[in-house]
Amino acid sequence: MVIKTATFVKSSGKWQDCPEPNMAEYAFIGRSNVGKSSLINAMMNHKDLAKTSGTPGKTQLINHFLVNDSWYLTDLPGYGYAKVSKSIRKDFEKLITNYILNRKNLVNLFVLVDSRHTPQQIDLEFIQWCGESGVPFSIVFTKVDKLKPNIAIKNVENYKAELHKTWEDLPEIYVTSAEKKTGGDEILNFIQKTNEFLTNNHVSFDE
Repeated sequence: MVIKTATFVKSSGKWQDCPEPNMAEYAFIGRSNVGKSSLINAMMNHKDLAKTSGTPGKTQLINHFLVNDSWYLTDLPGYGYAKVSKSIRKDFEKLITNYILNRKNLVNLFVLVDSRHTPQQIDLEFIQWCGESGVPFSIVFTKVDKLKPNIAIKNVENYKAELHKTWEDLPEIYVTSAEKKTGGDEILNFIQKTNEFLTNNHVSFDE
């Protein structure tokens, strides 16, 4: 997929305030500091589209971007950051779950996981929740450029092994580096093929 245009649409503090659900939507989520904004910017070939920050939990709203005038990319707040109060964290979790469960045009959720770490309980629990809730999702490993190739492969395989303890079939898995701009094209190809499928099968999100 060639990215011709990618423009910020709006930030929403409630899922009900999101743009009209009239076209396919793909959302990105992950633990705080997983490299979500950097990956989005690399995929969109736009340095400052999604705001990056050294401060975990910077994304506190649902941010919508319109890509090629034909689909939405959504940047969701991170989950599980420790540097905010429990009440704020609860509010974010409610915002995230309400969006994911109620946004009828959400075609796929990309769950970002830091490839540098062993499987984290919070990621595993979120992935399990997606499965139990019937949410279509993929797993995206980030920051593989920070590791030697053999270590990166080993970490991804370890994660798969951990998931296979509760999952028979795993979702689509992507291995990415925002720094090296790798893996993003595979995600965009998936989005393009999915959009073509929706178009060919006359799937409409309009009321």
